[in-house]
Amino acid sequence: MSHGTSRLTGVGVIRQYPFDLAVVSIAAILAYGIATATPDGNVVRLLVTFPLVLFLPGYALVSILFPAADRSGREATSTAIDRQSRGIDVLERLGLAVALSLAVVPIVGIALPFTQWGFTTISTAATLCVVTVVLAQLGVIRRFRTPASERFTVSPLASLARLRGDESAVATASSILVVLAIGAAAGALLFGFLVPPSTGGYTELALYSDNGGEEMVAGNITDEVAPGESVPVTVSITNQEGEATDYTVVVQEQVIEDDSVVERTRLEDLETTLDDGTTGTGELSVTPTASEGETVRISVLLYEGEPPEEPTNENAEEDTYFWVTVEE
Repeated sequence: MSHGTSRLTGVGVIRQYPFDLAVVSIAAILAYGIATATPDGNVVRLLVTFPLVLFLPGYALVSILFPAADRSGREATSTAIDRQSRGIDVLERLGLAVALSLAVVPIVGIALPFTQWGFTTISTAATLCVVTVVLAQLGVIRRFRTPASERFTVSPLASLARLRGDESAVATASSILVVLAIGAAAGALLFGFLVPPSTGGYTELALYSDNGGEEMVAGNITDEVAPGESVPVTVSITNQEGEATDYTVVVQEQVIEDDSVVERTRLEDLETTLDDGTTGTGELSVTPTASEGETVRISVLLYEGEPPEEPTNENAEEDTYFWVTVEE
């Protein structure tokens, strides 16, 4: 009594489970875990993001589309139908993996903003991980449904043995290098789109005047005061540095001659700490020390942290000023 076909037992399935698809599934899970556990800008996070974005989803999809190996160069047949390859070779498989990954990732990026999870690092990594693992398991099913003689398989030990004895090892290594070069170029291109060069944070400094108790008005600061009289000014600082920042504001009276500062008088300091994305305001009463009939420049100099011993407009992070004349 004979059986035309044999069914794989549980142990048989484990033993014949495709090595490459197991690696792809495990790599996707590890990449998700590392990408979500490390902070933004971490080198390790960038390294694990590349395969998750550039290779793993596409390779899993290729395993579904082409479960068979390339037979055109290994078997000679007598008919045109038999001469057609039912699979693709390793070089084509790797190249398609990169190309299809670049097609899958934008679809995920477009779809996520319309879901409850939104387009975030965690949601993107999780989605790519799930997509990769699911596609890989579907690829496993396709492999098992393909005759063993035609099935695409990856065996590290067998590959090493072939490399030691195969005269075409140099050509194979060259093909691998070409694929790696293509992947590196595509990775650099994708990295440029996803992570553009950072322009750094910034801080905004502005001066406002009190318009009769109504909303604050930019500029329009009193330009004439009597001796000993103060000029009311509101200083506004907006922190867009990406983190909480300590600021010091130095109010300085400057005597200008021939477009140069010939005398400086430090009138007042203001210190504050602002969280990222917040705006803080402070009220100042600037009292010039200039003599009657003299016009001076009041410079407001902003520093992150402690100011230098000699604050100037040139060494300030941000600066602004207004003119005031002292007269009866």
